[in-house]
Amino acid sequence: MLEQPFFGRRLKQLRTERGLSQAALAGDGMSTGYLSRLESGARKPTPRAVDHLAAQLGADVSVFDEEAVGDSLSQALAIAASLESDETLEALERALTADAGTDQDPPLRWQALWLVARWHRRHNRQERERDLLEELVALGERLGQPALRVRGLAQLARCLRARGEIGRAAEVAAAAHRLAREHALAVPDVAASLLALVSVESEAGRLADARTHADELTALTADRRDTLWAEALWTGAAVRVRQGDPESAQTLLDQALAGFPSTGNLDLWTRLRVAAARLHTQKSPPELDTAERYLEQAESGLAFLGIPALEQDVTSLRAELAFQSGRFADARALLDRVRGAAPQMTYRNRVRLDILDGRLLIVEGEEQAGLDRMRALAEEAQASANIDLAADIWRLLAETLSGTRDRA
Repeated sequence: MLEQPFFGRRLKQLRTERGLSQAALAGDGMSTGYLSRLESGARKPTPRAVDHLAAQLGADVSVFDEEAVGDSLSQALAIAASLESDETLEALERALTADAGTDQDPPLRWQALWLVARWHRRHNRQERERDLLEELVALGERLGQPALRVRGLAQLARCLRARGEIGRAAEVAAAAHRLAREHALAVPDVAASLLALVSVESEAGRLADARTHADELTALTADRRDTLWAEALWTGAAVRVRQGDPESAQTLLDQALAGFPSTGNLDLWTRLRVAAARLHTQKSPPELDTAERYLEQAESGLAFLGIPALEQDVTSLRAELAFQSGRFADARALLDRVRGAAPQMTYRNRVRLDILDGRLLIVEGEEQAGLDRMRALAEEAQASANIDLAADIWRLLAETLSGTRDRA
């Protein structure tokens, strides 16, 4: 086991099981850089390093020769459930891979798939999340438990929507809602199915259906003051924005902003402020000072979250604010910063980046290039059933051309 890469894998497993950071395990006798290279398999351990690490772990050096029992699915799941971190969830995913095809404990595997898919969603790794959720849904069908089936379907629908696969997302979300109602499931499961369904219907331009289901959702959660309640209000606001009713949308969003504390869920608290900032940029005329204030609040939450995809959303929204303020050079610099970091965004937010690029090309004097870019984006959105997004692109193109010619 002292040969690489086996030693590195075992070392990382032992450290993760004990909940130790690399710095804590390295201690005063080893650099974290050297420890990192040991764990990755890039360096072969010296006898002195092995002795030091065993002492830090409170174990004999023979611990590195033991079977890697922590990679069993049950143990990896217990560790990840009690301490969710990138390292414990990486270990859980390895255990899932090793356990594939054994069919020993389907409910245990369902729970592990759920945790790992959620982890990939937080990091915006949508393709891997989708693959895990596809297996989760199939496993839920085999288990025959309606609640598990609805949870899997609802999350898969949201993932498909984020990837821009609107047609299939609509089918999956409708199936989740139908199952939740047929089996009279608990409020959280019905609400989860509705959250997925409303977002997909809005994306597809089925705004009347989306409004009906959004109203059902807000009525269902009206007596709560938790994450579901805040998400329901946010979802209802998003539908009203797309219906051209920003004032009604702001009323709902203001309720969530005022009633949902950062201690409830800092991620959601921050996203609500990003949504509020975006709403105020979409008003006519745009309320840029108010949008700026909400962005500053969102940035205070970002400092504690460390979510690259959310940081990129905020930077791209700042670029849009700069564009609307006429600071086109600042908008271009912010846009290039997001693109340079390999955007980790939903389909709609990635398209927003491309829309802004097209608009900037037009105001920068490359009108035909910008026009071609935005036309291609609109046609792509329309082909993938994102009717609402396609309409937004055509509207923004017309506004940009009009504004550029007015300035000329």
